[in-house]
Amino acid sequence: MTPNTDNTSSDRTATASTASTPIGLLTGKVVLITGASRGIGAAAGRLFAAEGATVVLASRSTGALQQLVTEIRADGGVADAVTMDLADRSSIRAAVDRVDELHGRLDAAFNNGAAIQRQPGPLDTTSDDDIEEQFEVNFRAHWTAMTAEYELMRRGGGGAIVNTSSIGSRRANPALPAYGAMKRALNSITETAAVTWAPQGVRVNGITPGGTATEMIDTWEAATPGVVARINASTPLGRMADPREVAELAAWLLSDRATVVTGAIIPIDGGAGA
Repeated sequence: MTPNTDNTSSDRTATASTASTPIGLLTGKVVLITGASRGIGAAAGRLFAAEGATVVLASRSTGALQQLVTEIRADGGVADAVTMDLADRSSIRAAVDRVDELHGRLDAAFNNGAAIQRQPGPLDTTSDDDIEEQFEVNFRAHWTAMTAEYELMRRGGGGAIVNTSSIGSRRANPALPAYGAMKRALNSITETAAVTWAPQGVRVNGITPGGTATEMIDTWEAATPGVVARINASTPLGRMADPREVAELAAWLLSDRATVVTGAIIPIDGGAGA
């Protein structure tokens, strides 16, 4: 099964053009992006800022974040960086508090986290360490981030959250069982949060990317050669997504164009899950 990805890979770029003309989709919104130093998160930072958002970029990789902030500001966007470790609950809450300090509100959040299993392989060979890492980064981190984001959004009268899950969450995942299990659990809490927080005006949705051209794919390819070829062969469109293409879906879900969409888990996988 194909995981979603959250790290950049220059040599796996999609063959189709992914450039789009900004239309102000997120104008006036304060948006927090976690896992923002590279891959889907970094693409979202660039896109959301171009679409008019004030972005707060969060990641452990402070150097990469600062470089991205500089790039966005040079292009006329508004961006700040905050250090966040997805394995540290206090760090996650502190990052959301920093958004409050900077802007006094939070309108939208795009939560990314994509630790891949250290050793892809069958369920019976999956280590306890892999399970713990998947739980911390791909499940508990989202739970912590969502609840902190919700509280700030609730105080401001509402907002929208998008969680990055994976095509690997939607069916059996023999190659990455721990990863798939935690991403499926993430789908469940996404749906539950949508129902629970709807009365407070907070929408919550998830996206399930298929193969996306990032460094995470390179990591998996190195561990299991032939993965890239299998992904492309199993995708009706015949290629992986570019990270910006995934970010485009998240931008729409966070925008006022999607005001009645909540509790959805939306595939973006080139037809691979059809």
